[in-house]
Amino acid sequence: MDGQNRTEQQPGADDEGTDPLVGPMRKLGLREGQIVVEYGDDEDVEPGVRPATETVVGSPVEPDGYDGVVDVVLLWWRDGEGDLADELMDTLTTLEEGGCVVLLTPGAGREDRVPAADVQDACTTCSMIASGAVNLGGWIGQRLVGRK
Repeated sequence: MDGQNRTEQQPGADDEGTDPLVGPMRKLGLREGQIVVEYGDDEDVEPGVRPATETVVGSPVEPDGYDGVVDVVLLWWRDGEGDLADELMDTLTTLEEGGCVVLLTPGAGREDRVPAADVQDACTTCSMIASGAVNLGGWIGQRLVGRK
């Protein structure tokens, strides 16, 4: 990818040895050199996810206004925000072939937790498959990929 309108790399304070979310982000399929864009970021998100992502990929996470093609979409989603399938379809237009969506939903005990059935229904509608979940603090991350 050519990195058009790409944010300049800014070194972070977190490194692989001290950031407990680096391992889980790698389990979700993130790799060095990928371009990642983030949607749904708000004040309630897990604050360590972005720095861990930047550590793994080696560059800043792009904001939702980024207009290039990406390898990974980080999608923060809460129950009651609308139609998850519609949002997933919108994100697919920005993904490089073979890319993935990392769906981030609130963990147990939160009123805005997304029911697993809703995620499965949205994946079915969008011809995607959800992998196993990883704990990311107060949020759950799932890797969604297109069916082959």
